[in-house]
Amino acid sequence: MNKGTPSREDLKEKAEQMFKRKIRVLIVDDSAVVRQTLQDILSSDSRIEVMGTAADPFHAAEKIRQEVPDVITLDVEMPRMDGITFLQKIMSQHPIPVVICSSLTGSGSETAIRALEYGAIEIITKPRMGARQFLEESRVRIVDAVKAASVAKIKRISDFRNRAITPKLTADAMLAKPSATRAMAQTTERIVLIGASTGGTEALRIILESLPLDSPGIVIVQHMPEHFTAAFAQRLNSLCRVSVKEAADGDSVLRGHALIAPGNKHTLLKRSGARYYVEVKDGPLVCRHRPSVDVLFRSAARYAGNNAVGVIMTGMGDDGSKGLKEMKDAGAFAIAQDEASSIVFGMPKEAIKLGAVDKVASLDQIASTFIRASMQ
Repeated sequence: MNKGTPSREDLKEKAEQMFKRKIRVLIVDDSAVVRQTLQDILSSDSRIEVMGTAADPFHAAEKIRQEVPDVITLDVEMPRMDGITFLQKIMSQHPIPVVICSSLTGSGSETAIRALEYGAIEIITKPRMGARQFLEESRVRIVDAVKAASVAKIKRISDFRNRAITPKLTADAMLAKPSATRAMAQTTERIVLIGASTGGTEALRIILESLPLDSPGIVIVQHMPEHFTAAFAQRLNSLCRVSVKEAADGDSVLRGHALIAPGNKHTLLKRSGARYYVEVKDGPLVCRHRPSVDVLFRSAARYAGNNAVGVIMTGMGDDGSKGLKEMKDAGAFAIAQDEASSIVFGMPKEAIKLGAVDKVASLDQIASTFIRASMQ
């Protein structure tokens, strides 16, 4: 071994030390109640350390000059400087993973979409009233969002524009596992099912903007808060040649159209004759999410079989991996986003480990890959 070259043991020890090191978080919010509640929630996790709090971006900037955090939680509406402006400055000068924690109503949803475009890793909604109770009830999601942000690959803003734990339920909670012997009649139409989480909003924009008018019908689960998916769909619809809308119960899956599962509702694929449509319904959290990718993928395995193409993209955790395996076993073609182009290589990695994937593709290859697969 060359002098100065670290041994395998040294590298292993360094990796273990990095994993053991706590995730340092800076909380930026003008509400003292929210700051304290977030601090209590995050500090309750052994892997997270709140290094400080700030009432506005100017105080936050002073703290960052003294010590750079691993993750920032950031409100949008604050005195002296709004959170979106501060986010732009962070991501253009010294990118740090940011989780937006803000009240999103009406036009606020458009503000949140801008935040994701500018590089925010995740959005946590909070109500204008009763924020403390809401945040306490969202403890698992907040902790998971910070952990996902801590391992996310982030870029400068110019690159973006250029292009007590809740039981973890499975898809069994919404839909029984399909029989391995179920026969699926071939149809003339292929459909595409996509699942994404952290980093998925920008990735979906890139994919949908590249699609032609006659692309196969698409159903998407992107982990998002309630009331946010409608604005996200409207935004994409204004940018893409295909039609994009928030899914409603009974909507048909049509060529040249993309349906996005509404936040806080599960979306399942169903079939009547040769017609595919979606069912939007309530239900428990599955893989700690609602909507859940596993629920959508399992329904596709049951009702579409080899007429479907499944795509699993950037995101924290393993939601979708088991469902994609069921799709593949039912004859569907399965695609996973590669590590290099994923903001968080969690969901695709788990699907690959499970043997649920036929093709690993970079973000700029996914659209052409599923179009080719849908023509076979």
